[in-house]
Amino acid sequence: MQILYEKETTGIKIQAVRGDITEEEVDAVVNAANRYLSHGGGVAGAIVSRGGPVIQEESDSIIQKKGPLETGEAVITGGGNLKAKYVIHTAGPVWGEGNEDDKLRNAVLSVLKIAGKYQLKSISMPAVSCGIFGFPKKQGTQIIYKTIKQYLKNNKTTLEEIHLIGIGEEIPELFKEVMADD
Repeated sequence: MQILYEKETTGIKIQAVRGDITEEEVDAVVNAANRYLSHGGGVAGAIVSRGGPVIQEESDSIIQKKGPLETGEAVITGGGNLKAKYVIHTAGPVWGEGNEDDKLRNAVLSVLKIAGKYQLKSISMPAVSCGIFGFPKKQGTQIIYKTIKQYLKNNKTTLEEIHLIGIGEEIPELFKEVMADD
């Protein structure tokens, strides 16, 4: 993990990080999931591959009980073999479905609310919807960061540290850029 940029908002550290989300030592990693929690590719596939089948099994159980998630909704499962204790799965929007900006904001807010409910101190969040779901990366990273910042200003939270993470060059640099310009 490489920290590219760090900023404090209301006493909470937000970091732009280049690294593998499946290696993060945080209370929870955020999974950019589809509405059916079918974790086949992208971040979701990597998390289940590293965390083990129990994550998919818990996800399947959630879907059997409640049906598909609404876009913007989040749920939590255990972390399996990951270093993180939990995985917070959020269903981000697919680019082109309409009202994507608001749906992405809701996906981020849903994650932050679950983090509070479970009294988590640290989470690691990828650029939800900016991969195979086609959300424009610059726009998506801006919405994610600004939504987190606004939430932290207006809500009490147990969070102490938030990693905004990407495995390659582009996403971490975009997170760094939006944080540095703020």
